[in-house]
Amino acid sequence: MAKLNDTHDPQLKSWVESANVEGCDFPIQNLPFGMFRRLGSDDLPRGCVAIGDQVLILTHCLTKGLLNGKAEQAVEATLGPTLNPLMALGPDYWSALRAQLSALLSAGGAEAELKDALVPMAQVEMCMPADIGDYTDFYASVNHATNAGKLFRPDNPLLPNYKHIPIAYHGRASSINVSGTPSKRPMGQLKAPDAELPVVGACNRLDYETELGVFVGPGNEQGATISIDQAEDHIFGFCVLNDWSARDIQAWEYQPLGPFLAKNFATTISPWIVTMEAMAPYRQPVYQRPSDDPAPLPYLTSDTHENSGGLNITLEVAIATEKMRGDGQAPQVIGTPVFKDMYWSVFQMLTHHTMGGCNLQPGDFYGSGTISGTERNQLGSLLEVTIGGKESIEFPNGETRTFLEDGDEVIMRAWCEKDGAARIGFGACRSIILPATE
Repeated sequence: MAKLNDTHDPQLKSWVESANVEGCDFPIQNLPFGMFRRLGSDDLPRGCVAIGDQVLILTHCLTKGLLNGKAEQAVEATLGPTLNPLMALGPDYWSALRAQLSALLSAGGAEAELKDALVPMAQVEMCMPADIGDYTDFYASVNHATNAGKLFRPDNPLLPNYKHIPIAYHGRASSINVSGTPSKRPMGQLKAPDAELPVVGACNRLDYETELGVFVGPGNEQGATISIDQAEDHIFGFCVLNDWSARDIQAWEYQPLGPFLAKNFATTISPWIVTMEAMAPYRQPVYQRPSDDPAPLPYLTSDTHENSGGLNITLEVAIATEKMRGDGQAPQVIGTPVFKDMYWSVFQMLTHHTMGGCNLQPGDFYGSGTISGTERNQLGSLLEVTIGGKESIEFPNGETRTFLEDGDEVIMRAWCEKDGAARIGFGACRSIILPATE
């Protein structure tokens, strides 16, 4: 397990004043990585770190000779248009870079040398942080699986394998977009329960799914496996993930092989990757299963994992309708799911992914599946909030929704917060829905 060190000190302050503001997503204890270009430019994306309301251009640290050793090599791996080469290096390089950046950005650090290496976030366009070769989406929240299952199988919501195996499907990497990219309503085959034949039409039951995204670091050779206690060395970091879902298309197509067009039209991620090391203060014991639940099979558990395999993350999902934005109204928060209640950990997901010999590669990506807590205000999808469309959400301006309409913007955020540790945030994952192309 990544240990606490000087970079996690909650008393640490930065010479970048905006990083010291209470409630800031990107204090000096965070230092997430991303790729950016200046607004309006056609430049290739460059590696950067978020600090307060600024981005630090990593190459400036090189040109000014401020880095050495593994940290210098790590920044050299950010010179291309993606972070994949950095992800491939492994935790020793990531940690060395984090430590030296923390020292440079700390109060009394390299302010004179690096002031001109900062660009306000308002003046940059964030780009896809990685070239995602493969994308897998899990189904790791027992609360979500139970809530969704009750809509279709009231007497038996969980399928027999759920508590034995981390369930997942392989998604579509090419349609993953960075926050701010609009998402077009998909077309597909639709079949009403009382209809004899399906028809082609635009999705009428468009939904979001509030998830945590995980970027893979060093991979494994085909045929090799990654053990549960090795898993964290293969995780570069985390982002917020919106797994858009066309519920009516899905209901018709998912039998017998599962999601297809209902999921492959768009997925939205936040642009900043919060590193595995930054999460060290927020590691905790894994979800405590009821005593009558089956124990995980041996390859999915260990003493270390039981004690520190959980992550204390709060997420938030909100909707701003087109009319709300036009009237200057704030988005309405629909749910605040908590990650601590996930039945399967991010480490179990990765280990299970490789147990048959599947070879992961740097920049591969997987999602946690919809995150839902045990309370009604902790639900991560409209399917659950509206009980399959039977109940409406009412907004302060009188508008109502059961599922999403064109022009709606979905905004997801996540953060970690507790006494004795600095609050760290993940930034926003947002997208506006465009009409379908008939």
